[in-house]
Amino acid sequence: MRRLERFSVQGSNALWQIYQTVSFFKVLKNTCIILLGRMIPWMAMKRWLYRVFLRMEIGEQTAFAFMVMLDLLYPERIKIGKNTIIGYNTTILTHEYLIDEYRLGHVVIGDQVMIGANTTILPGVTIGDHAVIGAGTVVSKDVEPYQFVVGNPMQIIKKKG
Repeated sequence: MRRLERFSVQGSNALWQIYQTVSFFKVLKNTCIILLGRMIPWMAMKRWLYRVFLRMEIGEQTAFAFMVMLDLLYPERIKIGKNTIIGYNTTILTHEYLIDEYRLGHVVIGDQVMIGANTTILPGVTIGDHAVIGAGTVVSKDVEPYQFVVGNPMQIIKKKG
């Protein structure tokens, strides 16, 4: 079950009203930092950039592969444990903008989690310690510790341990 905060909007769609909900300058700064981080091959530098400039909580030895896309609006809502791998071209979202509302949710990823390439993690989910997320998965609900999940819709393949 995703844990989301919901905010109604009136008039035009929620995305059209984006700068009434988040500062343009915050989004500009986040965009520059995230684009730089996506290209840097130095894992420790990425982690430092994200912790210092985006206020993300990231554990020691966590590695972001090339082209990982973090939420541009609310990256500070992402918390990642230690010794975790975020695979190539993965997207981690903490917001959803719809026609008449927008939703925000924290994303919590545990310790020693393996996230395969091209995965999308939706707002409001928790991924437990030692979980494995197969490549191309859309993580649309919580993943328990030691679970192996894959696909869209996400399905549990097995639970280790």
